Amino acid sequence: MTQATIVDSHCHLDFPDFDDERPAVIERALDAGVARMVTICTKLRLEPQVRAIAEAHAPVFYAAGTHPMSAADEPLTSVDELLTLSQHPKFVGIGETGLDYHYTADTADIQKASLRIHIAAARDTKLPLIIHARAADDDMAQILREEYQNGAYSCVMHCFSSSAALAHAALDLGFYLSMSGIAAFPKSQELRDIFAQAPVDRILVETDSPYLAPPPHRGKRNEPAFTAHTAKVGAEVFQMSYADFAAQTTANFDRLFWKAAL
Repeated sequence: MTQATIVDSHCHLDFPDFDDERPAVIERALDAGVARMVTICTKLRLEPQVRAIAEAHAPVFYAAGTHPMSAADEPLTSVDELLTLSQHPKFVGIGETGLDYHYTADTADIQKASLRIHIAAARDTKLPLIIHARAADDDMAQILREEYQNGAYSCVMHCFSSSAALAHAALDLGFYLSMSGIAAFPKSQELRDIFAQAPVDRILVETDSPYLAPPPHRGKRNEPAFTAHTAKVGAEVFQMSYADFAAQTTANFDRLFWKAAL
């Protein structure tokens, strides 16, 4: 039987955790059935290095933006800058961007300004917005709704681990929720219940590697191959076979990340 293939919709292959064995990490992902990966640039000055990884490896695509925790320390991007980057054939998404008040609530205003710039770029390019949301549910829902009224755009709530209310707000706008290793943690039943209420055609899977390794690798460095462990849990959440869940989430990825579609 042919192995079911899946997509790691969000990883960070440029991080130094992978410097010693990046080709081997990508090869292990392919061996685990992870046929494509999107590596995410979180600081635009590092975009050339992230782009180079995507250019060097056929299964790897990339996205770029300014992470909300870096918004106050990095130059504020512009729509034009993001539009220029988006011309690259392997550039498939805008972000990650968003709001994070857990550690950086004091920079909320600059985070909001940066987020709105990224949304405008997503709207103009028709590429999906990649959202990081932490401890900022109310402001996040408000901005996503306000901006959608200014013009439609597509979006994934990456590594979704927020409230049911934010999940509903995102889903109501036609957005997607992405399952990371957090959804596979034993104590994450409440989060799994939120996912179970979502339409399965709006679900993606990811690692956010090198962070958040799912069991049985929890506490170790995460890598794209481990997407399979999260997808196994996702299949259980939606009461589907692994093969069917893999096919569904891959179809969802192709619909949202259309530039990376096979």
